[in-house]
Amino acid sequence: MKSHLLQLLLPVAQSIHPEILANSIQLDRPKLIEHGDFSSNLAMALAKTLKKNPRELATLIIEKLSASPFIEKVEIAGAGFINFYLSDKARTFIIHEILKNPEVYGQNTSGHDEKGKPQKVQIEFVSANPTGPLHVGHGRGAAIGDSLARLLKFNGWDVTREFYYNDAGAQIDNLTKSVHARCHNMDPSDPAFPEDGYRGEYIVEIANAFLNKSSIECEGKTIHASGLIDDIESIQQFSVAYLRHEQDQDLNAFQIKFDVFTLESSFYQNGHIEKVVASLIKNGFTYEEDNALWLKTTEFGDDKNRVMKKSDGSYTYFIPDVAYHFNKWERGFKRVINEQGSDHHSTVTRVRAGLQALKAGIPETYPEYVLHQMITVMKGGAEVKLSKRAGSYVTLRDLIDEVGCDATRYFLVARKPDSQLVFDIDLAKTQNSDNPVYYIQYAHARIAGVLRQWGGDINQLNHVHIDDLKSTQELILIKRLNEFPEIVLHAGVELAPHTIATYLKDCAADLHSYYNDTKFLVENENEKLARLSLIRATQIVLKNGLYLLGVNAPENM
Repeated sequence: MKSHLLQLLLPVAQSIHPEILANSIQLDRPKLIEHGDFSSNLAMALAKTLKKNPRELATLIIEKLSASPFIEKVEIAGAGFINFYLSDKARTFIIHEILKNPEVYGQNTSGHDEKGKPQKVQIEFVSANPTGPLHVGHGRGAAIGDSLARLLKFNGWDVTREFYYNDAGAQIDNLTKSVHARCHNMDPSDPAFPEDGYRGEYIVEIANAFLNKSSIECEGKTIHASGLIDDIESIQQFSVAYLRHEQDQDLNAFQIKFDVFTLESSFYQNGHIEKVVASLIKNGFTYEEDNALWLKTTEFGDDKNRVMKKSDGSYTYFIPDVAYHFNKWERGFKRVINEQGSDHHSTVTRVRAGLQALKAGIPETYPEYVLHQMITVMKGGAEVKLSKRAGSYVTLRDLIDEVGCDATRYFLVARKPDSQLVFDIDLAKTQNSDNPVYYIQYAHARIAGVLRQWGGDINQLNHVHIDDLKSTQELILIKRLNEFPEIVLHAGVELAPHTIATYLKDCAADLHSYYNDTKFLVENENEKLARLSLIRATQIVLKNGLYLLGVNAPENM
């Protein structure tokens, strides 16, 4: 409906001021239903440019506006706002559009190219080091990243989900040393235990599994532990496979699927890192100092130059990242989004600088980043900091086991990524209106209950006239449902899945208010079917919105 109004307003605006552009016409939704369904400040915007009275311009715009069966009336308010009130036919159209296309309502083609083909976008998220169980920070990244993937697909993009394993470098060496020490029954309190080693109980589990010559399935391969207490190579291979397998199980429990898994070690094995370094040297963006190789990142906005290759011949961590992102570009991903923790903020400039220095035509803003802030887990009014198994942090599996997948996903995505998040376990387990995910799911289940009690064919509702829906609550709910496609588009453009969570909470509140004050299975057939059509449309929108967050829409609660 918003696009319809914009199509009506544009030729009028251009007849008054030919240079005006479509994207400069603003249409908002008034907070109060009595102020109409849409409001535009077009007259005031033109008044500034043309130096004319805004109310006079508003009158002129209304006079020039083409008639539409979807508009009941247009009024001028305040200093020159133009308020639009939709007709019964418009509201019937909105409800029928939802009912006739339930699975796709809210979708759009903003992600298509000029030929109408979905453009490719790769979203990398979680990308945890295989050195321990997934923690709640990984969980927030998983919830946000997966919701972004669902959102962009809803917006017409061809989405690839990718997980990058940092299976090389110092942290893997520390993991290997830790498991090796545990194989020798060395306690973490022993002064000989690796200083930077991992001390959680899961290290004991890995060591025991290794000594028992266990086998682990990982990416279609079976990794066999040699069981030899000083077989360092086998310990490393088995430990990484063990934790990758465990992380996969946690992600499955969290209903997260990936299309591609990429290993950091592969870029060392296939020579890709060496080729990237050679290109950087050839392009003149490197120099040697203190027996190390440096990259001139200051030429691309960094505050100082960075070491690429240390004096011992090893590469610093951001060089494999440059090679990895160049590989993404070579695979045809012209748009890449990385969802990571805010502690990765310092790598953004360095990776982009390295990509620019390759002179491969890569945009300066490649890749895009969505960085999430820290999470504080609360229970019983106190902060929960430790997991017995992990030793130093709360694991994602702890939350899933405690409150379930749905509540965990909703709570981790419900706030803007760059804001800190307090995860209240007690609230997430509460089954009342204080718990937003329960509140939303209950709205869906309530509607399902009414439709079951009715017992009719829901397809019968697709052609019902809703002229009888005149109450303020009904008008508010229809207005809310009509907003959903705009919310989806905005959330996709802004990479902001939390706006879907907020919308769903508001939509559920509108439904509960309507439900509590309304009888649906009334004697009057037209009135009954009209109300059932409205709540069935609401059920569809709630389900589609919950899908975008990876949360189930139950029929019973």
